[in-house]
Amino acid sequence: MLWYTSPAIDWSHALPVGNGRLGAMVYGRTTTEVLQLNEDSVWYGGPQDRLPKGALQNLPELRRLIREGRQKDAEALVRAAFFAYPSSQRHYEPLGTLYLDFGHQGKIENYRRELDLSNSISRVQYSHSGVQYQREVIASYPDQVIAVKVTSSQRSTFTIRLNRVSERAYETNEFLDSLSARDGKIVMHATPGGRNSNKLCCVISARSGPEGRVQALGNTLTISGTETIILIAAQTTYRAEEPETVALNDISKCGSWSEVLKRHTLDYQKLYNRLSLNVFPNADDKSETIPTDERLKSQSDIGLIVLYHNYGRYLLTSCSREDSNSKPLPATLQGIWNPSFQPPWGSKYTININIQMNYWLANVSGIPECESPLFDHLERISKNGEKTAREMYGCRGWCAHHNTDIWADTDPQDTWMAATLWPLGGAWLCTHIWERYNFFLDTRFLRSFLPILEGCVQFLLDFLIEDEAGGLVTNPSLSPENTFRNSRGEEGVFCEASTMDIQIITAVFNAYISAVKLLPEARTYLSISDVSDALSRLPPQVISPEGLLQEWGRHNYEEVEPGHRHTSHLWGLHPGNMITPTATPELAKAASDVLARRAAHGGGHTGWSRAWLINLHARLGEAEKCREHVELLLQKSTLPNLLDDHPPFQIDGNFGGSVGILEMIVQSHELINGVVVVRLLPAWPKEWPGGEISGIRVRGGAAISFGWKNGVTEGDILITSDSDTRYCLVRPNAVEINFHGEGKHKFS
Repeated sequence: MLWYTSPAIDWSHALPVGNGRLGAMVYGRTTTEVLQLNEDSVWYGGPQDRLPKGALQNLPELRRLIREGRQKDAEALVRAAFFAYPSSQRHYEPLGTLYLDFGHQGKIENYRRELDLSNSISRVQYSHSGVQYQREVIASYPDQVIAVKVTSSQRSTFTIRLNRVSERAYETNEFLDSLSARDGKIVMHATPGGRNSNKLCCVISARSGPEGRVQALGNTLTISGTETIILIAAQTTYRAEEPETVALNDISKCGSWSEVLKRHTLDYQKLYNRLSLNVFPNADDKSETIPTDERLKSQSDIGLIVLYHNYGRYLLTSCSREDSNSKPLPATLQGIWNPSFQPPWGSKYTININIQMNYWLANVSGIPECESPLFDHLERISKNGEKTAREMYGCRGWCAHHNTDIWADTDPQDTWMAATLWPLGGAWLCTHIWERYNFFLDTRFLRSFLPILEGCVQFLLDFLIEDEAGGLVTNPSLSPENTFRNSRGEEGVFCEASTMDIQIITAVFNAYISAVKLLPEARTYLSISDVSDALSRLPPQVISPEGLLQEWGRHNYEEVEPGHRHTSHLWGLHPGNMITPTATPELAKAASDVLARRAAHGGGHTGWSRAWLINLHARLGEAEKCREHVELLLQKSTLPNLLDDHPPFQIDGNFGGSVGILEMIVQSHELINGVVVVRLLPAWPKEWPGGEISGIRVRGGAAISFGWKNGVTEGDILITSDSDTRYCLVRPNAVEINFHGEGKHKFS
């Protein structure tokens, strides 16, 4: 439970509800309640053709300049021939804002505002002038509405208003096509961004109790009674030819509040309850005595850490849901909760770390359905990426750069030299295909996405070029968003075969080879021997004379910003698995030293970056560093409503921090001679109390439940396996357990 003793003073204090497609930030105010609304397909503008027309003919020259180390000349050529026009993809926008005017001013008593994570419901309750008021808000996935129940102990009156006004505009109709109230409903139409963009319709319906009354006045509804149900539905032409018809139909099918609430609760708990995490002695006793915003000020509140983890699972189930009939969209940089018409970074899908981090939590916490929208979008990206690969790089297959949008745009985004020209964003996304298979061994899923994986491999085979020694390298290459200084003191970003590039390509090639072997009946077009040969010719990871893993491949360049937020060259440590303390101790030590250098220069200063550090240190077994970064994440990068503060708000830190806590408890990324190594408590700090976890998923198709105390497991370890996978169970201060077989296993 998140709870507070006063209304939200701004968006960073408001509480989120969502059903994957519809979202609202609930402020809990007493004078005028505010619900800031979102629908995930409300984006400015339509599809664009932004492909750089001169890229392919200038690619050989760009590669020559990069190989010769002529940074300024290479950057000038990129600026002239490789940046897209227009430079930016489309951006996400708010649906609108709903206002409930109560006018309850003066003395407010017994105020409480809360978000119940167990049931996915937001509540506000208080008394004013002797009357008790309560509001409950849910976002129902089964009914595809946001529902609000308003009750009072005596008959009261309030007004409902709906608007769509930019934070940079003053009460104009610039963002509306029409707004009207009739028959107990408010209907709003808008067209963000011109003729070829999605048209939207939002419908607000109010139903009062037997003695209540709903009256339309102008563009508002006036309500009188003791109980009112407000239903909010919205659709766009992204999914519906007639958005108003579908929205009205969504409302008409809902039934009573109790029916909507029951369907919502059952649906939500089906996902949320698959994993449970607790700590003992019950450190969450503070939950009912200290408000959440006050708990954030504590230096040591293990219960808050567990609440933060649970909140991450709540957010993921609330902002990303599968739906085979409605073209689901993945979670953006802000999930679905974007308050701005000019959002930071366009509230798009940034695919050089951020959208990937959004979904690290899905498999391990047993909610793969929540990652399905990412794979749906990956299909669209792969189609558009064929043109980008062919016309920019002369390659088969498909590629995508470091951003995409609702229209699955794959061309370069922005004119930022350190990030824009990086065509491996799609390759990183493809590693999620193999991760999904590893966790659930779903061959039907793997078979359906094998063509997309193969198209990515086709691009990589064609994109790689020979270096002077006959090896294969990427060119152009960079380490996303970071900048180096060469031996001549010149700053630059371009190199051949950045460490991250080679790590990702290694993972993609290995995934493809393994997938083809698992699916011998699948129709493929690439030779496994060709892929294996290319894999063998990739350059090795290099440790510098200072003992650090080098970021720009064979070049030991000096970092311009040693505390940079990206740790791209540690991709092979996490989320990859090619650096481990057991299999590659030298590389693991070099990675640890990189993290120490980052920390010494202020690394982790953004929320998502610190969340990544938790996962990296967990893979190294560095429990105290994990504890330090979890506590700093809460103290320095978490808003009063527990949302991540980049700054500003960016949701990937919530997801990265949440899964980082799980990485401290269970890890299963090591595969040794066909055996999945499962490590229990690999990075759990000694200062933290014992606990128990149930339902956490591990690779190989199994779920594990166990308890622990004083840093060692306690009681039975229960494992339910869906396959005959061979496992090696590693516990602190205990003999390793080897087992395999489908079914239930119990160890003491």
